[in-house]
Amino acid sequence: MSSLRKLFGSKTALVLLTATGALTLHAHAPHSLQLPSDFKVAHSGSGSVEAVVDAVVRSSRAISTVAVTLVDYKYSLHGLPKGSDEYRHELSEVHMRSARRLLRLCEANKGFYIKAGQFVAALGQAPKEYVSTLSSLQDKAVPCDYVAIREVLVSNFGQDLSEIFHSFGEQPIAAASIAQVHRATLKDHQEVAVKVQYPGLERQRKLDMMTMHVLSHCVTWLFPEYRFVSLVLEFSKAVSMELDFIQEARNSERTAKNISKDVITVPKVFWELTTKQVLTMQFCKGQRVDDVDFLRKMGIDPTKVAKALVEVFAEMILVHGFVHGDPHPGNILVSPTDRGGFTIVLLDHGIYKQLDDEFRRNYCQLWKALILQDSEKIQQLGEQFGVGEYSRYFPVIFTGRTVDSKSALGKGMTVKERKELKKELKTLRMEDISSFLESLSPDFLMILRVDGLLRSINRKLGAPQRVRLLTYAKFALYGLSTRPNRDHESQTGVSVLFSTLNRSIAYFRLRLVLEVLELLSWIKRLRQSSILWLKYFFASIQHSL
Repeated sequence: MSSLRKLFGSKTALVLLTATGALTLHAHAPHSLQLPSDFKVAHSGSGSVEAVVDAVVRSSRAISTVAVTLVDYKYSLHGLPKGSDEYRHELSEVHMRSARRLLRLCEANKGFYIKAGQFVAALGQAPKEYVSTLSSLQDKAVPCDYVAIREVLVSNFGQDLSEIFHSFGEQPIAAASIAQVHRATLKDHQEVAVKVQYPGLERQRKLDMMTMHVLSHCVTWLFPEYRFVSLVLEFSKAVSMELDFIQEARNSERTAKNISKDVITVPKVFWELTTKQVLTMQFCKGQRVDDVDFLRKMGIDPTKVAKALVEVFAEMILVHGFVHGDPHPGNILVSPTDRGGFTIVLLDHGIYKQLDDEFRRNYCQLWKALILQDSEKIQQLGEQFGVGEYSRYFPVIFTGRTVDSKSALGKGMTVKERKELKKELKTLRMEDISSFLESLSPDFLMILRVDGLLRSINRKLGAPQRVRLLTYAKFALYGLSTRPNRDHESQTGVSVLFSTLNRSIAYFRLRLVLEVLELLSWIKRLRQSSILWLKYFFASIQHSL
């Protein structure tokens, strides 16, 4: 294998190898790459010529894009000393060029490629060039022709739409990568939103996922330091879940039951008009959660919206362990109520993750340790999470502070800490980052993705980081007091009272510790500034004499 890799010093060889891979994709991939069991491609005899041509064109685009990108990285960085300013500058340039190529690929192939681009953009660990470039895909979905959508509806309902609906809007009110939503009115005049899956998606999914899977293996084989196979598998699982609208309906009802806050609305499901490809739910008005101008116009405090949203997801993750996996701004609406009040409408419940209960409790412990800056506990939990020495970066990832930071909660790093961290990160190789990502469980990868999306929304709403940190601390304590397989409703009134009291006491003790730490930090800064002022004062007197 090492002798074959030497061939890749030639740009021509790499391109030829990739092109050859396109021709042998169907013949060899299922046997040599251990593809998931559902990656079985239907023979073209049962489909149209157009579908086969489309599949070849889409796969060819993907393969050529990846080939050019690999060559770009290989040759642009060749001979540059790692860690040098020239290397970092050139790496950023290659990241940007590659991100733009991927954007063009996603826009051309549409469908699951749009979804994949959104998935990458939501990964907090992806280079900033990829995140900023691919984030534009959140609003790039092109709606399907109404005639094709109507055929899906009639085949699923078994009757004409006029027999079910009083009115049905032909223009979609929203379009995503795998479905679009139409506004309609039932015979009893209830307003509903009808989510309809695009036709032919299942066959397209199998072909696209197989292409991505093969390419991820090729990249890993050619460049062992880049290991993305586990991410592709996780993305494939998420997409499979999202194509089952019956499961999405179940997820939404479970979330509605779990969440304790009155400010959250989960649209009601109309089960008699819901199938695997069609989901009919209550129509809810609202504006995107990140539309700050709208919130201010309605007299709604954006910080209060951010706090309510963080509380919802902190409860999902840390208490129930049943997590909405795609909280981008288009899936979260804010609906104004009286006197500056609001409700948050949570949409798109296709991707969910049921966290392992041991993981959930360890994650609660991690947040407690992060807030109290208990570096020993963080290291211990890092071993349990399987990341070993990389646990020292947990505080940076989740709180914006280093593991031995002296700054107050929510204040970020000092200039000195930032310089030291930057120096330390320069020593990390791509193999280290790839090894860290591969060591993370699917549960942890989901949490990182969700946390990254929420933090992005919070920044747009102008909410201080302290709001998020204290909210997670509070729900981490709630989560630690929650015992698995025990329904809250089965507890007696006295036990619920004592449990709530214990959680409240623990939370106020934690808040007290944090306030004391912040006070001590403030006193230290005051002392340092006072000494500097006195030195300046006496120096001025000496100068005047």
